[in-house]
Amino acid sequence: MAKAETAKVPNKTRNDTPSNGKAVSVNVLQGALADIIDLTNATRQAHWNVKGSHFYGLHKMFEEFYTILNEQSDELAERAVQLGGIPDGTTQAVGAQTRIKPYDAKLLDGMDHCAALADRYAQMAQALREGIDATDEAGDADTSDLLTQVSREVDKALWMIEAHLQGKN
Repeated sequence: MAKAETAKVPNKTRNDTPSNGKAVSVNVLQGALADIIDLTNATRQAHWNVKGSHFYGLHKMFEEFYTILNEQSDELAERAVQLGGIPDGTTQAVGAQTRIKPYDAKLLDGMDHCAALADRYAQMAQALREGIDATDEAGDADTSDLLTQVSREVDKALWMIEAHLQGKN
C-alpha cells in the first residue's frame, strides 16, 4: 500500500494476529497514516485560507474535519504499535510516502478549496478501501474494521464537501 517497501514488524507482541497479517497491516497502516496526515494538513490549509461568501461555514467545517482526521491518525498509529510496528508520522516520512496529490497553497476561494479537498478525500477513501481488502485478506479483521471506521468518516466528509459543489459542475 505505502510507497515504502513492505514493513517489517520490529517489536514482539503477544497480539495473536498472524505474522503475515501483522506485516501487511503495519504496511497498510503506515500508508494510511501518511495519507491522513497529509489530508489533515491540506484541510487545515483550506481552513486557514478560505475566502468568499461561504467563509464562515466552510471555515468551521474544515476545522471539524481536520480535528476528526487528527483523531483518526492517532487510531491508525496506535493500531500499528499494537501489531509491533513503529509508525512514522514525521514530516519527512509523510512527504515521501503520501499518495495524496499536492495541495495548492495559494487557493483562496471557498469553492476552489471544496473542489481540491473533494479530490483528495476521494483519494483517501479509495486507498482506505484498498487497505480494508488487503488487511482482511491477510487475516487481520481488527485492522480491517478500523480502516472501515476511518473510511466512513472520510466518506461522510467527502459527502459534505461535495454538497457545496452541487450545481457548480
